[in-house]
Amino acid sequence: MKETFEALVEHLVGNGFFLEEVVELLEKTLIERALARTGGNRSAASKLLGIHRNTLQRKMAEYHLGTHKARRKPVRAESRARAKAATA
Repeated sequence: MKETFEALVEHLVGNGFFLEEVVELLEKTLIERALARTGGNRSAASKLLGIHRNTLQRKMAEYHLGTHKARRKPVRAESRARAKAATA
């Protein structure tokens, strides 16, 4: 594995990749693979990667991964009616 990594580094340096590009590519790929492995479960993916869930979500937004918003519980009709009556 070390030889493969060394060859990859040599390829990247030899072809003029900037460090920022390489870090972005590596982070994006690791996040995609972790999400795929956990079936899209962000909490499990963040544990797999060893980062906080908020960090994962920030990086997902930065790299435009999983652009759908997190699901939220639906608001009950009673709560909506109460809130509407309170503002009226």
